Amino acid sequence: MHGQAEAAVVGAGLAKLGVKASQIVQEFGWDDDTDDALREAIEELSGHPLEDDTYADGADVVLVWFRDGDGDLVDTLDEALTNLVDRGTLVLATPRSDQHGHVEPSDIEDAAVAAGLHPSGGANLCRDWTLLRLVAPRTQRR
Repeated sequence: MHGQAEAAVVGAGLAKLGVKASQIVQEFGWDDDTDDALREAIEELSGHPLEDDTYADGADVVLVWFRDGDGDLVDTLDEALTNLVDRGTLVLATPRSDQHGHVEPSDIEDAAVAAGLHPSGGANLCRDWTLLRLVAPRTQRR
């Protein structure tokens, strides 16, 4: 039962991030430090293997693993948005504050705004990673 309860919590967290059944999820920034349990949970929920950064068709969700030192976050977000379908979701995974490669929240906020996105919630599903949902604003305010 413990395994089922844990799976339900992970499933609810993934739904909060915008990941649902039958979606195509594209992944950027994979490396040997990414959370394999989270990756497997996404594949199980979506019913599809994660697509890598060379995938050229539309993705419903883009998962970006980003660490301080990986380059320019705005450029990474812009690239990740290339294949995202209308009303798709971008999930940004950054190392937690006690982990190597931590990205300051103010840097994430600035990069998201520069890429035309804003934070729309997060989920605590990984021990070493913070997960944040970034979405395009529904209306442009002036």
